Amino acid sequence: MLNPVGIISMQFVRPFTGAHLNLFHKIKSIGFDFIELLVPEPEDHLDLAEARSALQEAGLGVVLAARVNLARSIASDDAAARQGGLDYLRQCVEAANTIGARIIGGPLYGEPMVFAGRPPLPRSDKSMRTRAEHMIEGLASVAPDARAAGAAFALEPLNRFETDMLNTTQQGIEVVDLVNDGGLGLLLDTFHMNMEDRSIADSIRAAGKRLVHFQANENHRGFPGTGNMDWPAIMRALSQINYSGPVSLEPFRRDDQRLALPIAHWREPAEDETEKLKSGLALIRSTLALAEYGQ
Repeated sequence: MLNPVGIISMQFVRPFTGAHLNLFHKIKSIGFDFIELLVPEPEDHLDLAEARSALQEAGLGVVLAARVNLARSIASDDAAARQGGLDYLRQCVEAANTIGARIIGGPLYGEPMVFAGRPPLPRSDKSMRTRAEHMIEGLASVAPDARAAGAAFALEPLNRFETDMLNTTQQGIEVVDLVNDGGLGLLLDTFHMNMEDRSIADSIRAAGKRLVHFQANENHRGFPGTGNMDWPAIMRALSQINYSGPVSLEPFRRDDQRLALPIAHWREPAEDETEKLKSGLALIRSTLALAEYGQ
């Protein structure tokens, strides 16, 4: 399997601004094929055309990660927030077109909990159905825009502590099938799958051709190989569905065992993580390659 393997920009810095374009060469030198870049906010001062040139010069690809919130949420009870969500997702398509990305992934529905300081609310079945209908209508509205631009949205289920909208692979499959547009596919992240799916490998096989982006993360978000993930079985499942798309790494949990550490929030690296990244990358590449022999 010749899947491109990449790394999220948050591994190195957040926010990623125009002053960090030199990181592209570092990421390429480690051995990665692409960077997973957060869709920039205006305050990031990142010129997407300039970033595209820098990516091409470094020989690095790019996928985008959407940053939705309660004010831009297509599943919201609030009509203004739903419109904000639609407007934002269309801006993401424009950003992808400018920087040369073909995938825009993330929890596109925009209903965060822990990172937004929002607790899970006791909602009726009717209320939940209404929110699901809003989500499906919103995704059906923007998926054609992505398809027309030669891109695709990648819908990501998150664990129950990060959203109450979409948690399992099966739920993601249902939404993608209901929208039924080539501009919407599925993004699976093993960190979340480890909590919500009965079997990561079975879920990958169930996703099948819907899968357009994959994030290979340990159960504790550490470097690949330092947790409990069964990487040979996971990569074998990817091979069985003939998945040839991008594989992102997001091992941004820092090796720190202090008490009262805010691990739910991004923290900058305290050391040069190059060698650990190289080792984790080697493990992912080797298990992807070995998956071919298990067929």
